[in-house]
Amino acid sequence: IGSLSGAAPPVIGYCAVTNEFDAGALILLAIFSLWQMPHSYAIAIFRFKDYQAANIPVLPVVKGISVAKNHITVYILAFMIATLMLTLGGYAGYKYLIVAAAVSVWWLGMALRGYKTENDSIWARKLFVFSIVAITSLSVMMSIDFSATASPETLMTYVW
Repeated sequence: IGSLSGAAPPVIGYCAVTNEFDAGALILLAIFSLWQMPHSYAIAIFRFKDYQAANIPVLPVVKGISVAKNHITVYILAFMIATLMLTLGGYAGYKYLIVAAAVSVWWLGMALRGYKTENDSIWARKLFVFSIVAITSLSVMMSIDFSATASPETLMTYVW
């Protein structure tokens, strides 16, 4: 629920500019919602003892850090697909695509290194910090290389 409310501001901004809720808005909603899950799980891992002491039932505390790592990986994979949809749908150009692909692959690589780490707290903090770099980079590139002229037909061509 929190990831949807966190994703709302960029979607609202997009809808205010385009005057409609279209596939571009839906893709933005997916990108910003999916981003928040690994971001928040990383916080919960590097602050594990704090959440545990406060008896806050976050995923790493309730199901364990290894389960949280699996969720982080799956969410980053979904995030990768969502970020690429902006270009495939005609809403963003190739400059954005290059940055989105690079950021996503790097973030996924960081997540996968978490399976071999000896210090989950340090790994999770790095993953968290990079999540901020990732979403900031994508937001900047969306502003620089964005086109609100994509049609639903363009998007459906790539989806089907």
